[in-house]
Amino acid sequence: MTTLIIGGSGFLGGELLRQGSAAGLPQAATHHSRPGRFPDVPWHRLDLRDDALVEAVLDAVAPSTVINASSGDADWAATAEGGLRLARATARRGLRLVHVSTDAVFSGHRERYDESCLPDPLTPYGAAKAAAETAVRLLCPDGAVARTSLIIGDGRSTHERAVRDLASGARSGALFTDDVRCPVHRTDLAAALWELARSPLAGTFHLAGPDAVTRHELGTLIARRDGIDPALLPRARRADTALPGPLRVVLDGRATQGRLRTRLRGATEFLGGPEPRH
Repeated sequence: MTTLIIGGSGFLGGELLRQGSAAGLPQAATHHSRPGRFPDVPWHRLDLRDDALVEAVLDAVAPSTVINASSGDADWAATAEGGLRLARATARRGLRLVHVSTDAVFSGHRERYDESCLPDPLTPYGAAKAAAETAVRLLCPDGAVARTSLIIGDGRSTHERAVRDLASGARSGALFTDDVRCPVHRTDLAAALWELARSPLAGTFHLAGPDAVTRHELGTLIARRDGIDPALLPRARRADTALPGPLRVVLDGRATQGRLRTRLRGATEFLGGPEPRH
């Protein structure tokens, strides 16, 4: 009953493997360029743009469940078509698929987005992720699509590194005061994904924290945790830039939390700080 982690060398994939190893669960993982740091896990090179390689990896591992934790960024062939390839291959073999998606599939035109909301993306990345979601829902009706938001974790996420670099002057830029998301801790997210993988639950799930915070508020929480003066963090309004994408995307995961045992903490809890205003 092996679980195959697609994207096991990534930030979320590594936490999935850590939790799986700690629980003694049979697992294997894929990487694109080089294996991750778990030498006891069987590693397989995978490029989701390659049909033959997708088929070969699934045949070699023969998993019962697949968790697709890969990002693929805005590469349509990897993210959209790759998601389709994987959904088609797992469906043909009768495997359970848990597909990790993103709040970038939404435009931000609604006050909140619950699990019933259909994608209306504004960016190429959001469109690619939305296409992959559609493939999973159509081809794997017994599978799970898990939308999440900004992933934070123990100082090693891209968001946490950006805060340190901005405060030290190692990088230019600013943290937006009008860009709202619902951050989640990667340990909580990975635990929820494992719960989904080991259950028969099907459909769309929102695995994000309950706190809606701006990028600047998130940066302030991270800075205070790390002993950095928040005054060092540059501020700006995203609405004043030409950057594409939604401003405010709030994932409503109350229905999901009612179906899972895993509790997803908000940023103000796992980072410490005052209650959010948004």
